[in-house]
Amino acid sequence: MKKGRLYLVPNTLDFGVEGAAVDLQQVLPMHIIQTAARLEYWAAESAKTTRSFLKRVDALVPLNQALQSLQITELPRAPKGRSNDAASQNQAWNALLAPALAGHDLGLISEAGLPAVADPGALLVAAAHEADIEVIPLSGPSALLMALSASGLNGQSFAFVGYLPVEVPARAARIRELEALSTRQQQTQLMIETPYRNSTLLQALLSTLRPQTRLSISCGLSLEQGWTRSATVEQWRSSGESLPDKIPAVFALLG
Repeated sequence: MKKGRLYLVPNTLDFGVEGAAVDLQQVLPMHIIQTAARLEYWAAESAKTTRSFLKRVDALVPLNQALQSLQITELPRAPKGRSNDAASQNQAWNALLAPALAGHDLGLISEAGLPAVADPGALLVAAAHEADIEVIPLSGPSALLMALSASGLNGQSFAFVGYLPVEVPARAARIRELEALSTRQQQTQLMIETPYRNSTLLQALLSTLRPQTRLSISCGLSLEQGWTRSATVEQWRSSGESLPDKIPAVFALLG
């Protein structure tokens, strides 16, 4: 039996932002909307978010099947603490590929942006390669790459470092470590934070980084009120600028 394919379907970046729904056609090519409309099997970070996405798709291109009849399976949650049952974890990820192994195309979608980039879906993509299932990435918005391109920082060498520690001493130590690495290698360091801690991270960066280090912040990318500002830490301190606590942001620094 011929295997199905795993499509990496990009999502919009407006998830969780009140009153900020973007026009799907402004951020996704029509062929991606058409592909999403025909897929009947989905692996998703959030079933609720995926249904919302598919309702927006259906308004433009009717779904092949009623939304209620689509199979949407959420990705396995990472176990709390240390887990010795690696076999069970692998089995859970491999089970998501059952539709593709049975010959059906399968969509992988994140809550926002590109699947498998700063996203747990990478483990499903790895399992698909091991099962010899064709993986097809589709183009769409990526907050990380959009922020990098808008920053004016080094786009030839960069790293995404995820979330910083919440504890104040550990966070400050991590910021100093990233700044030293960035200075030594001239490598842009990209990071994100839970929106309600945007201001906390900004203050931590401004109080820890050297005055001449360049800091770029992109907030609400692809949204009508989205913006990017790049300046030295000294200039950020002088401006006294604050960040909204409900809109996703990407932070980038270059020492």
